Amino acid sequence: MKAHRRKVDIKHGCVDLSHGSGGRAMSQLISGLFHEAFGNEWLARGNDQSAFDVGAGRMVMTIDGYVVSPLFFPGGNIGSLAVHGTVNDIAMAGARPLYLSASFIIEEGFRFSDLKMIADSMGQAAQSAGVHIITGDTKVVERGKADGLFISTAGVGLVPEGFDFSAENARVGDRVLISGTLGDHGVAIMSKRQNLAFETEIVSDSVALHDLVARMVAAGGHGIRLMRDPTRGGLAATLNEIAQQSELGFSLQQEAIPVKPGVAAACELLGLDPLNVANEGKLVAIVSPDVAGAVLAAMRAHPLGRDAADIGEAVPDDHHFVQMATSFGGARIVDWLSGEQLPRIC
Repeated sequence: MKAHRRKVDIKHGCVDLSHGSGGRAMSQLISGLFHEAFGNEWLARGNDQSAFDVGAGRMVMTIDGYVVSPLFFPGGNIGSLAVHGTVNDIAMAGARPLYLSASFIIEEGFRFSDLKMIADSMGQAAQSAGVHIITGDTKVVERGKADGLFISTAGVGLVPEGFDFSAENARVGDRVLISGTLGDHGVAIMSKRQNLAFETEIVSDSVALHDLVARMVAAGGHGIRLMRDPTRGGLAATLNEIAQQSELGFSLQQEAIPVKPGVAAACELLGLDPLNVANEGKLVAIVSPDVAGAVLAAMRAHPLGRDAADIGEAVPDDHHFVQMATSFGGARIVDWLSGEQLPRIC
């Protein structure tokens, strides 16, 4: 689709229903805003799809939707979050992310200036991650029907030959490693949503993790059983899910689990458990004890893993419980979150 000379009024304009009609206004929006933010050779062709080359190995594909509220938060916005979240889902398979698609559902009246900031942050996040947004779709709905903006992304990546990270690979004695502090993203969203001020600003940890994963794979190889990013439901939900899938239990040490003092204080104030709070720039790895030390060292040598910790181990348990030795010398079950603790955090 060729660009028209007239551009959208980024500074003063808003999205209206004509921008989703398939006509000239829609072409101007796509070419004048999205193509400029995501510009690459695939988008430049103007097709409804993109063909791309792949190398040897197995393909990985993922899809996700983003409805975070508010759209802008300390440390990012819905655009950068959409790229990071999709890249991380691919990376958890040990894959190198390659290409993304992006679909936008925009509410009538949404300001072009905000849409440009979001699109630009997506383009910057994709560029930093070494991926390309090569196809997409735009829809506009009436006022009150979309709460501003929803984004859906899909991604594909390439897994090296011989790697298959999956929960059924976990074994008794495997170590549980986490790449850094818990709860940063969920608390950042909640503080912005509730207009809460803390002594130190709490910033989302939203970031792409594929480079960290590559370092871990280089250090641990096939001794890495699986990796997950503990997003909705936090560490508690992630480990309970792995316990069910692997038919094992997990024994954790509370004192080993890293949580920033500001996040811990905010969780106490808000009545939240950091283990249930979402993260968007952390990962959990279940690794063989033979390579745990090497993998942990590789994580701590990377900027995104400097707070990495070994927090527990896989244990035999017919009930598949996740248990934790508390800092007070007791023990408790780390259960699934009941209900929705923090809605619309991603």
